[in-house]
Amino acid sequence: MLFPQFADLAIGSVQAEVGDGAGAIVVHVASRGTPVVCPDCEAVGRVHGYVDRQLADVPVGGQRVLVRLRFRRLRCPTVGCERQTFREPLPGLAEPYQRRTIALTTQVGAVVRELAGRAGSRLLAVLGVRMSRQSAVRSLLRLPLPARPVPEVIGVDDFALRKRHRYATVIIDAVTRERIDVLADRQADTLEAWLRAHPGVRMVCRDSSGAYAEAIRRALPEAVQIGDRWHIWHNLAQAVVKEVAAHSICWGKTGPPPKEGVRAATTRERWRQVHALLSQGVGLLECARRLGLALNTVKRYARVSEPERLVRVPKYRPTLVDPFRDHLRERRAEDPAVPVQQLLVEIKRLGYTGSQNLLYRYINQGRVECDRPAISPKRLAALLLTEPSKLTGHHAERLDAAIAACHEMTTLAGLVRDFAALLDPKPGNGQLLTDWIEQARQADLPHLHAFTRGLDYDRAAVNAALTLPFHNGGTEGVNTKTKMIKRQMYGRAGFALLRHRILLG
Repeated sequence: MLFPQFADLAIGSVQAEVGDGAGAIVVHVASRGTPVVCPDCEAVGRVHGYVDRQLADVPVGGQRVLVRLRFRRLRCPTVGCERQTFREPLPGLAEPYQRRTIALTTQVGAVVRELAGRAGSRLLAVLGVRMSRQSAVRSLLRLPLPARPVPEVIGVDDFALRKRHRYATVIIDAVTRERIDVLADRQADTLEAWLRAHPGVRMVCRDSSGAYAEAIRRALPEAVQIGDRWHIWHNLAQAVVKEVAAHSICWGKTGPPPKEGVRAATTRERWRQVHALLSQGVGLLECARRLGLALNTVKRYARVSEPERLVRVPKYRPTLVDPFRDHLRERRAEDPAVPVQQLLVEIKRLGYTGSQNLLYRYINQGRVECDRPAISPKRLAALLLTEPSKLTGHHAERLDAAIAACHEMTTLAGLVRDFAALLDPKPGNGQLLTDWIEQARQADLPHLHAFTRGLDYDRAAVNAALTLPFHNGGTEGVNTKTKMIKRQMYGRAGFALLRHRILLG
C-alpha cells in the first residue's frame, strides 16, 4: 500500500501539481462517515458541517506530498451538553492544529534529533521536505518523550547551561545508562523534590557535590550514596602532583640543577623568617601579618622542614634542540671551547630548524650537560600514576630514578600503587582503605594528608564506590554528548528544547 496512513480514510484522487519549485503530489482524502460520539457525553453526533485542511506528508520519490483532507464537524444532540460542536478525530494521521502528519513529524524529529537545525534542514531538503532550521528545531518539542520507569540505581551529575553562570542536572539509569530526566538547576531542593516525586530509588551514584549529597540524605535517608571512582582518583592525582613538586629538589638532581636566582634566594629567606617566628611561639596568622604574606603561603612554608624542598626544578618544555642534544654533548666534550656558531652550523646540517638564540638559551641553562632531559613535576606525577605495566623502558627508568631519590618519594609511590589496587571494587576494600589512610597519615606527606581528610568527610560514599560495581561514568558520557548538542544548537539551546533533545537521544 502506497499510503498506509490513510487506511481509515477514503482516498478520492492522487494527482501531480506543478507550482513553484519541483511541484508536489496532492492526495485528496475524506472521512468515511462512520458514527462519532461526543467526547463529553458519548452521544452520537450529527453532521454540522465540513472542514478542509491541508497537511504535509512524508515525501514520495523525492517529491513533496500534500494531503487535502475533508472531515466533518459534528453537533452534540444532548440538551445541556457543554460541548455543542466538535471535530471528527483523526487518529494516527494528525494532531489538532498541526500542518504536518504524524509520520512526517516523526521523520523530521528523527533527523533533527541527530543533526539539529542547520544540518537537519539541509538533509530534509534533500529528502524532499522544505523546512527552515527554526521550524526543524521546534519540531522536536512535538515528539513525545519516552516513558521510562524509575530505576533502583541512578546516576546524578551537573552540566553547564552557561559556564560559571547556570547549571542543570541530568539523571540517568546507572545500569542501562538511559536518560531519565533533566532538572533546571543543581540545587539541593530541586533534586530532593524529584526524588520524593519518584519513589523506588535505592542507590545514587554522584560526585563529591555537597548539594546532591544533602538532597539525597533529606529525601532518601536509607539510600546508598556511591561516590565516583574517577573523581576519587582525580583528587588523589592532584595531591600527588603537589607532593611531587614539593620534593622536586630530590628527584630533580637527576636532571638539570635547580635554578639559583632571585626567586630561589627569596624562597630561602622567607622560609627562614617564617620558622624564626614560629620558634618564638608566634602563630600562623600573626606570621602572615608581620611578613605581609598570605596565610596559605605561611602554612606552605611552615609545613616543610628545609627550604630546599620549596625550590622548584625549572619546568623546561621540549624544544627544537632536543633531537640534537647528544651531538652537542659529544662536541662540547671533545672541545669545550667550540663556538656556538660552529655548533649551529653543524646541527643545521643535521636538520635543525630553530634559531641561534634558542641554542644559546639551551646551552646556558645547562640542558646539554645534564644526565637526561628535564621533566616537569606534573609529567613525573603522570608517570607515577600510570600502571607500571604500561610504562615504556625509558619512562620506567626515569620513574625508578625519581622514586629512589628520597624516602618520601618512595613512600608516595607505594601509597599510590596500593590505592590504585582499591579501585577494583571488592567487598573487603573498606577495611583496606582504613589501613591505607592510617599508613598515609604516618608518612611526611602533607598534601596526601589533606586528601585523606577529604575521604573521611565523605567516607560512606567512598566505601560504597570501592565495594560496589556501580559508578557515575554514564552521566559523564551524557554530559559529553550534551556539549555536542549545545554546539549544534548554538543560540537556540533553551532549556526546554535542550531537555527534550537530551531525553530523546
